[in-house]
Amino acid sequence: MPLQVTDWSPHDELNPVGNVTLLVVDIQGGGAAPHVSTLGGMTGQQARRQRAIDLVNAFRAKGRPVVFLQEVHKPSLIDIGRELDGAEGAHCVEGWETTELYPGLEPLPHEYLVQKRRYSGFYGTELDIVLKGYGTDTIVMIGGLTDVCIHYTAVDAHQLDYRFRTISDLVGGSSDKAHDAALRAMRYLQRDSLVTADAAHAWLDSLTDAPMPGADAMDLER
Repeated sequence: MPLQVTDWSPHDELNPVGNVTLLVVDIQGGGAAPHVSTLGGMTGQQARRQRAIDLVNAFRAKGRPVVFLQEVHKPSLIDIGRELDGAEGAHCVEGWETTELYPGLEPLPHEYLVQKRRYSGFYGTELDIVLKGYGTDTIVMIGGLTDVCIHYTAVDAHQLDYRFRTISDLVGGSSDKAHDAALRAMRYLQRDSLVTADAAHAWLDSLTDAPMPGADAMDLER
């Protein structure tokens, strides 16, 4: 019998397998007002942004890799494909303020920014190569939208044999209903996939400090 997922209650422990990479998915909006950000249509958006910054800095403090995703399309929309066939109009267009990464959630010089033309972070990008370079076994995801880019990236991660952990209180959906449904779908794929930000911080607190990824390369450049 298949696993019956009637709710999406997150686990209180991260319990990752192997090497872990934090994936910051499309926390965009630049300096624009929160209601036009792509982080989500749910309430509490601004608080999620600040807590996302806190988690990114906590990963960095422990020397754990952080990879940023950014959806970007040309003004001609030649690269947007079927994304206009659904509920969304033109979005993430080059040059728009709302396409820029949210301040405080930009990559450092040694970190990767993966720009994508589709909802999934893996489709047509170098993300898989980057994660393999880090020796990643488990990805931890924050950002938005839960029911779109988070969900589709999780599905592709699953099919590429990564374990994934979605921080349920650091993702925002296009609506509360869509958010809940996407989290249930992700838990159906991997029963341990939903966790809280507190669980991620507790796991990080249990680690010893490590050199920042890329530190050796930066030393060579000096």
